[in-house]
Amino acid sequence: MEKQLAEVKKLLSSPKKIVITSHRNPDGDAMGSSLGLQLFLDQFGHDTTVILPSSYPEFVAWMKGSEAILIHDDSTVESDEKINAADIIFVLDYNGLDRVDKMGEVIGALPDTIKIMIDHHLHPDDFCDYTFSDTSASSTCEMVYDFIIGMDEAAKLNIPLGECLYSGILTDTGSFKYATSSKLFRVVAGLKDMGVDDTKLQNLLFNSLPEKNLRLLGFCLNNCMEILPEYKTGIISLTKEDYEHFDIQRGDTEGIVNYLLMMRDVKLAAFITEQPTIVKISLRSKGDFSVQKIAKKHFRGGGHRNASGGASFKGLRATINKLKKLLPEYKEALNNIAD
Repeated sequence: MEKQLAEVKKLLSSPKKIVITSHRNPDGDAMGSSLGLQLFLDQFGHDTTVILPSSYPEFVAWMKGSEAILIHDDSTVESDEKINAADIIFVLDYNGLDRVDKMGEVIGALPDTIKIMIDHHLHPDDFCDYTFSDTSASSTCEMVYDFIIGMDEAAKLNIPLGECLYSGILTDTGSFKYATSSKLFRVVAGLKDMGVDDTKLQNLLFNSLPEKNLRLLGFCLNNCMEILPEYKTGIISLTKEDYEHFDIQRGDTEGIVNYLLMMRDVKLAAFITEQPTIVKISLRSKGDFSVQKIAKKHFRGGGHRNASGGASFKGLRATINKLKKLLPEYKEALNNIAD
């Protein structure tokens, strides 16, 4: 790690053209780590651009620099030109080129461009020159903080940068409900000591919902929730028609799956949504039960032990039935999870 950091520090010692990338459907951690790293690198005179495969949700639009992000879906030619011209490409909060769709084809076709991965997901693919991987980290934002400290550049931390990193930590830990460690709290203590207002961030991230989001949540809990007590599992599903009725946009369903885990006897939660061409599934769990294994084995996905996602081309009802048919295989493990 120290050798890699020293080499990267040398690479960054003179101005470079740098592209910072993160995954499709960016969440708080993707946005926070990307914009936080950009705010750090800009202080060295680098020419930096953040490029994301798809647009970001409204609840993170306040982050400094978000208005200048290039969205590959919308600005494909300009995005590809920036990627092709880059001296260095940062790969943040994803560990395989399939997570960035068509952007991945462009990045993968540049064997001589230096690529630096900072990520906390399991099983990183081997396509980067430098890989900073820590599956014990709460978030990629925590790792970007470590990256800055490891470069001996703590003096470059400032409040806008800290707000980005703190936000990614907040969202990826569910406001410190999971993936925490004593080391993480030392990191956030450092950010607070620096002047980051955590109450302000809580309000920006979690207390700024439009009315339709609360109505959607109520609809999901009242009309779309199914509990399977035998398997300690809860499922919420949404159809294409539900998306049209509630005018659901990117980020509007963020966190709904976690409400299922508020029930004491639910150990596995699934949020399954019918998209125009695909069915998406988000999985959450308690204890040491790995939804990452289910997502990877059965739904072409992956993620973390307690928070993973995947997809299906079988249709909404068929996907729900597929998950239900898998549950007997995991019944014993689910029933053995301690309260």
